Order: sequence, then structure tokens, then C-alpha cells
Amino acid sequence: MTTDTITAAAAGTWRLGDLTVNRIGFGAMRLTSNADGSPSDRDRATAVLRRAVELGVNHIDTAAFYFSPLRSANELINRALAPYPDDLVIVTKVGPGRDPSGEWLPMARPDQLRVQVEENLRQLGRDHLDVVNLRVYGPEPLAEHFGALAELRDAGLIRHLGVSAIRPHQLAEAQSVAPVVCVQNSYGLGYRAGNDQLLRDCAAQGIAFVPFFSLATSGREAGASGAEHDEVRAAAREHGVTPAQVRLAWTLHRGPNVLAIPGTGNPEHLVQNVAAGGLRLTADDLARLEAVHQSA
Repeated sequence: MTTDTITAAAAGTWRLGDLTVNRIGFGAMRLTSNADGSPSDRDRATAVLRRAVELGVNHIDTAAFYFSPLRSANELINRALAPYPDDLVIVTKVGPGRDPSGEWLPMARPDQLRVQVEENLRQLGRDHLDVVNLRVYGPEPLAEHFGALAELRDAGLIRHLGVSAIRPHQLAEAQSVAPVVCVQNSYGLGYRAGNDQLLRDCAAQGIAFVPFFSLATSGREAGASGAEHDEVRAAAREHGVTPAQVRLAWTLHRGPNVLAIPGTGNPEHLVQNVAAGGLRLTADDLARLEAVHQSA
């Protein structure tokens, strides 16, 4: 597959409410700083975002709390992509917050969520947000927080609602308050296999399952320590791709409702991530990788 033929459309599509997105998207968290913690290069980050859209990415995941001392993910998105393409869906999340020094703040109270929503609107330069995920902390009831977001949806500030980092029982609780279009939890090959059932529950209800850290292995980024499972490496060799691409393809193979949002500030890795949406693993590949997933 040449660079000219790589497109996010190869992964297929899913609907977030009335919004159709390609199943391979882009996570903006890594745009603000480099792996060593130093600030990212503004022009490079801008170029990555524009290239993602050129490659057919129309689903970007972000948050106002994605920032470094010199960079804000939302403002980078605004600078790179506004005026926004008509089909671009920007998903953000609220609940957590950070002070200007980057220190994490306690979970926002329900009455503080409007301020967080308005901060995202201002930074992105929009009059409404396509999808807002409530990022929850622990198993406590979320109905009051989700209800506050439902009121902002009714007021026209938000189009659709989702939840993030939930326990399985919290999906039904959120659904009892307002429709949920996506669930965003940490999940990947050999990582958080306990979310397998939640993924299936979402599929049965027509809800998107959006894993973050989908390239993680035992809580670390795959390959970060030089470690990668032999079966993943073998599949990568057989298909002439990278282990990360195998992991992304496996993630998309988990169900038609699964959306991948790999993030990177590297233009080359961006192309590889999008190309993974067109990688078709064989039944034998999937059987071997399932054994890896269940044994982790």
C-alpha cells in the first residue's frame, strides 16, 4: 500500500448518534509534548493534524486538560483545522481538570462542568461540541454529573454524550439519564481484557467502544521497553507491517463498533496508524492473538 492510497476510510465507519466517522481516528493527547516531556514543535503538530485530515481522519479525540507549558491540544486543533471540515467530528471530555502548573485538580462538581464545556468551546472556536465524554473517577454514582451534561445538551452546547473510564454498571446508570453514543475505556491486546464484555455490551446497544492506550502492553506502550509478544512480532513479519499496526488492526477486529484513536506527533507514525485501518488479519492471526490477549 503506497502513501497515496492510504485512507482512514479503509477501516469502515460507525455512527456516533447522527455523526458518521471513520473507525480509525486520532487522539490529540500527544500533540502537546514530546516523550521526554519537552514541549512539542508547534509547526510539526499542526502539520500532523492537517495530514491526518488529508488521510481521511474525521474523528479527533481531545480535552482542554491536554496541555503542556507551551502547548494546548485544543488550540493546536483550532489553529491547524479551522474553519473545520463539515464531516470532522471533535470529541472532548470533561470531569478532570488541571491548574495552570499542570497539577491535577479534584473531579469537577456537576455545577462546574459548564465552565469546562465552555473552555473547550472557546479553545476550539466552536459554538457547540460534537460529543462530550464524562470522564469518571471510580465506581461512585455518576447520574448527577451526567445529568448536568444532559442539560447542556438540551441547551444546544453539546450534540451527543459519552462516558469514559467507567465501570460496567455505570453504563446503565448513564443510559438512564440520557443516551450514550460512546464508551471510552483503556483497552488493548493483552491489556484490560476485563473490558471484553463491556465492549460486547456496547455493541449490542449500538454504542461505540473507543479504547485508549490501545497500544499498551501491561500498562506500558508496546515496544517502549523493547518488549513485544512473539506472536505480535510474527504477525507483523507475515504482513510486512509493524507490531503497533498489528495491535491497531486487532483492536478494530474486536467489533464493528470499535473506534481506534491512536495518537502521535510523528508524521511517519501517523501514516502507519492510518494504514493499519486497512490491515486485514486472518482467522489464524486472530486465533493466535486471542491466546495472547487472554493469557495476559
